[in-house]
Amino acid sequence: MSRVKGSGFSRREFLKFAAVSAAAGPFFAFPPRALASQRTLRIAKWAHFLPEFDLWFERMAKEWGRQHDIHVIVDRIPAEQIHRRAAEEVKQGKGHDVMMFPWPPAEFCRSVIDHGEIYQALRLKVGVIDKLAHRSTYYVKERKYFAFCDSWIPAPFHYFADYWAEAGMPLGPLHYGSLRSGGKRIREKLGVACGLALTPTLEGNITLQTILVAFGGAVLDVHGRVKLDGARTTEALKYVKLLYEETGTPDQLRWGPSDNVKAMLARKTSCSVNAISLLRAAEQHDPEVARKIMIQPPLLGSAGAGIVATPHITNCSAVWKFARNQEDAKQFLIDLVDSAKTGYEQSKGCNLPIFQKTLPDFIVRLEHDPRSDPPDKNRELKDALHWTHNLGVPGYATPAFMETFNKFVIPRMFSSVVKREKSPEDASREAAAEVQRIAEKWKDV
Repeated sequence: MSRVKGSGFSRREFLKFAAVSAAAGPFFAFPPRALASQRTLRIAKWAHFLPEFDLWFERMAKEWGRQHDIHVIVDRIPAEQIHRRAAEEVKQGKGHDVMMFPWPPAEFCRSVIDHGEIYQALRLKVGVIDKLAHRSTYYVKERKYFAFCDSWIPAPFHYFADYWAEAGMPLGPLHYGSLRSGGKRIREKLGVACGLALTPTLEGNITLQTILVAFGGAVLDVHGRVKLDGARTTEALKYVKLLYEETGTPDQLRWGPSDNVKAMLARKTSCSVNAISLLRAAEQHDPEVARKIMIQPPLLGSAGAGIVATPHITNCSAVWKFARNQEDAKQFLIDLVDSAKTGYEQSKGCNLPIFQKTLPDFIVRLEHDPRSDPPDKNRELKDALHWTHNLGVPGYATPAFMETFNKFVIPRMFSSVVKREKSPEDASREAAAEVQRIAEKWKDV
């Protein structure tokens, strides 16, 4: 029987293989010349708290590329480094086509396309943009969407039910007053500290932004004017100082990224504010510890602020103006919404889709979670969109606010008071002056 020259197949075998490959679709190896002619899409993505989610994302992106005859490259970058990497690419005018941030990249508003057409392309399919996404990606001054938000991660309050039962609060604290009084009793009785993140980390930034908003404070008002030196900020600073002195541990002032999670998993702290990746990590490594961890909405604030929090993550993707493959980048983000349901599952319920039509059985899933014990533990997240405010509240996630966020102005302000380096009044004035300088820089941008 004749053979196809150099192939190692008989002619009949070769034809059979070709027929099977054609039926299977585009999942075959392209010859070098075909690969050279392929378009390439380069994606930079912040590294998720759950590595298995990133593995799924990479497989999904590459499969999308195969279906569209596009060579897709996905680079994972630690969340703490993504801003610096983006700034380097903007300076050089080259790099990835899509940069996926864990928070709104408003500082790069002049270097990205208008993502409004992406939202518009999805309008008929999944509905209008949600308020959280709109206020996290829209720059009012330029009437432009500087990013596209497809998912987000809330930051509920985590606590050990058995520890708080010792303080007479088996259902956990309800407001910041009971957090302080109950946390004090737990430390005195059990030697276990309150585990809120207080350092310049992502966790500290989100926790302290949440406390500031809960006490009626803000970095900027709705008009972009500095509001940080008001009485509400001073009240929040005094509270956190007393909370640390009465319920904390010196280790808190040295915590790096995710150290609040590690402390909870080791049962060294009684509570924390974090994404439910904390709970998922406990379920994976020590189910007995996970069984004792409960979650609830954020604590009730003062000054009529109600139950409020800022997102732990606002997943925002930006397509650079200098991207070599803008069209495929935009199409990838449009098609990404089709994977929202799978993304929710692969993130073990951490990533909540912005477009709620993509996960219509969300409440049912929360009440019947096979990973949780009890299965309805996560039902407290059902109203998460109601108590979560965008970064930059009461305004938008403006370039001035996001520069303040990325420079850790708020955690540094709180830290200086907790360490007794400055009085609450001096710390708020100095932080307000720093924010004012930042706001002035962005005044004409």
